[in-house]
Amino acid sequence: MTSQYDLLLLGAGLANGLLALRLKQCQPALRLLVLDAEAHTGGNHTWCFHAEDLTAQQHYWIAPLVAHRWPHYEVRFPRLTRQLDSGYLCVTSTRFDEVLRAELQDVMRLNQTIASCGEDHVRLASGEILRARAVIDGRGYQPDAALQIGFQAFIGQEWTLSQPHALSGPILMDATVDQQEGYRFVYTLPLSPTRLLIEDTHYIDNMSLSAAQARQNICDYATRQGWMLETLAREERGALPITLAGDFNRFWQHRQGCVGLRAGLFHPTTGYSLSLAASLADALAARRDFSPETLAPCIHRFAQDAWRRQGFFRLLNRMLFLAGDADQRWRVMQRFYGLPQGLIARFYAGRLTLADRARILSGKPPVPLLAALQAAFTQPSGRRASR
Repeated sequence: MTSQYDLLLLGAGLANGLLALRLKQCQPALRLLVLDAEAHTGGNHTWCFHAEDLTAQQHYWIAPLVAHRWPHYEVRFPRLTRQLDSGYLCVTSTRFDEVLRAELQDVMRLNQTIASCGEDHVRLASGEILRARAVIDGRGYQPDAALQIGFQAFIGQEWTLSQPHALSGPILMDATVDQQEGYRFVYTLPLSPTRLLIEDTHYIDNMSLSAAQARQNICDYATRQGWMLETLAREERGALPITLAGDFNRFWQHRQGCVGLRAGLFHPTTGYSLSLAASLADALAARRDFSPETLAPCIHRFAQDAWRRQGFFRLLNRMLFLAGDADQRWRVMQRFYGLPQGLIARFYAGRLTLADRARILSGKPPVPLLAALQAAFTQPSGRRASR
């Protein structure tokens, strides 16, 4: 049977949304269809990235999605407070949905439940079968025993204040708060003079986070900052996987044709995924052959290259999670944020040089030396992959 489409994209989240936009820009004649089970694209998320994470061309085509941008950000630790003069940008799910509806309305079908899918077709719950040259699955992270992970669990609340907050830029980490048995910090984005997104964030060994405690933490933090909370606009929550180790080949055995978090394409330490999603969108939009026989190996090579580049970050994650007491993890991050600004930018962008890696590991470690060495060379087992 003749294919109805060249590509079917399952899920209208960040990775497939960026891919669809880039394909429409670069190959407008491509027969493309985006399917999602929800009534809106993008879910309920806030995606942020550093200016150095993207190329100039990527900044250009992603610019319509950016809802907020700031020229600097701040970090706070018990013995270090620092402002870093590096651009920071924010894509909200509301802006994301607005842009995708404007640009892709003719190639999107929302409120569509997928019953099953193969490499060249999708069966909807209604019984309808859609056929394509290839199918790309971007429906979010899936649990997999091939990865050993910790979690970055958070609850974020967007508040309108009764008085201006006076922040000129985001506070990416305020770790001066009580650690509550893990590495905890509060993350704050100033969205307007009287509007803030405040996230209570924990790097913890499992994904269980008390919603009631996190909400109380947010209120207590706002009170200490002198912010007068007035109206709660929305709440988002998540538990991002933080990769400690894994078996890439085993992870990819059943993931041909996947993108985004489902393909493991995220920064292993921060959980940020936008820059990798943009780079893969560029790579796929430059292609002309979208047959499963060539498309799946292309995505696999991209993911494999990313996995290889990220080995040093997984080592650092093991040192963070496995060396020393959980409530002392902030010392690792405090030391890191005392390093040169250029190194920190390259860390977030996933482009550390050999000199950067040596600098990060040099000097007196902020955790016991023996524990740090044991953690660095340990392949942890028994951690359950989940999201």
